[in-house]
Amino acid sequence: MGYPDPWPLRSLVLRTPRLELRPDDDAGLDELVAEAYAGVHPPAEMPFDQPWTDADPRYLGRGSLQHYWQQRSALSPESWSVHFLVRLDGRVVGVQSMSGARFAVTREVSSGSWIGMRHQGRGLGTEMRAAILMFAFDVLGAGSARSAAFPDNPASLAVSRRLGYLPDGTEIRERHGERVRQVRLLLTAHRFAEHRPPWRPEVTGAAACLGLLGAG
Repeated sequence: MGYPDPWPLRSLVLRTPRLELRPDDDAGLDELVAEAYAGVHPPAEMPFDQPWTDADPRYLGRGSLQHYWQQRSALSPESWSVHFLVRLDGRVVGVQSMSGARFAVTREVSSGSWIGMRHQGRGLGTEMRAAILMFAFDVLGAGSARSAAFPDNPASLAVSRRLGYLPDGTEIRERHGERVRQVRLLLTAHRFAEHRPPWRPEVTGAAACLGLLGAG
């Protein structure tokens, strides 16, 4: 090529015993949109801070694409969000996001995710979160990771508990026009060492991404 790859994230891959995680690309986002239309949670529930699944079905897909495009275009070493499309048997089943702000100084990441309803209940949420935590701690050199969930989202809280997160207070959020308490969760590298799964993800393409994520 003769010059550095302007978008090294295209070559980053995390492989777990069942899953493959790659930063979002347009073809994969089309699959993710299809999974969103197939259903993410029961209609009576809302696990997300931003109730994006309530969008008019005519615009849900376009809004989803625009969100990920915006996040991709705004990425910089000072503030970044990497949205890993999660593939099972070669098909996108959900997304595992990881973000960092001033990571070179803070050495802290935060995460969020969702899986299509038809793929839930199989331990995939734990596997994909564990993959990005190992990437954050082992490859990027993170010292801590944060997450959050509403009390009525037991699946997310169970994943966090399984991986060693501890409660870190609460904050008040607005959801559907109502005041709702959200549980903050914190995981340190030391604590994760005691709860990490026995496998390690196969990581390729990471070296070229370190500078872009403030970890170089």
